[in-house]
Amino acid sequence: MIRVLLADDQHLVRGALAALLGLESDLQVVAEVGRGDDVLPAVLDAPVDVALLDVEMPGSDGIAVTERLAAAGVPTRVLILTTFGRPGYLRRALAAGAYGFMVKDSPAEQLADAIRRVHSGLRVVDPALAADTLAAGDSPLTERERDVLVAARDGGTVADIARTLVLSEGTVRNYLSAAITKTHARTRAEAARIATDNGWL
Repeated sequence: MIRVLLADDQHLVRGALAALLGLESDLQVVAEVGRGDDVLPAVLDAPVDVALLDVEMPGSDGIAVTERLAAAGVPTRVLILTTFGRPGYLRRALAAGAYGFMVKDSPAEQLADAIRRVHSGLRVVDPALAADTLAAGDSPLTERERDVLVAARDGGTVADIARTLVLSEGTVRNYLSAAITKTHARTRAEAARIATDNGWL
């Protein structure tokens, strides 16, 4: 029996996934959580073979959760299941240690098969998304430029961003300028949107 944890902030989605996976004789949903920061405690509380994680969740996103699970040294393997099939998300998820990445409109039998394959140690990636990721290339942003754009995405001033990231205002302006140039944007809001759409943030 493969023990599965479902992490998605939408209760209906979690319920539907649990019902679909419950039809499979070799899969058992042993935990359901609605926040990213609830995943590690749930995995530590009871053995989980495969964690099915959404990318965007409150508390902590699926990619950050994947990193935490790897750092904690638990044997749970991660399969990211998301509505947002963005190339940057795939690249970041695999770098964080995820074994698979699928979009939510995949057929139920494909999802069940993906869970089995991830459990056996194989990598599973949505083929169309893999092709898009190869075509898109790596994120042009440095880690610090990414941090500044994430902070800018919420609409804060340069001073707000500087306070949040413990940087000088001049340094924040430099990072914003570099991010705008690299994303071929005209404004920091547009740069943040482009980076978000590509899954770089």
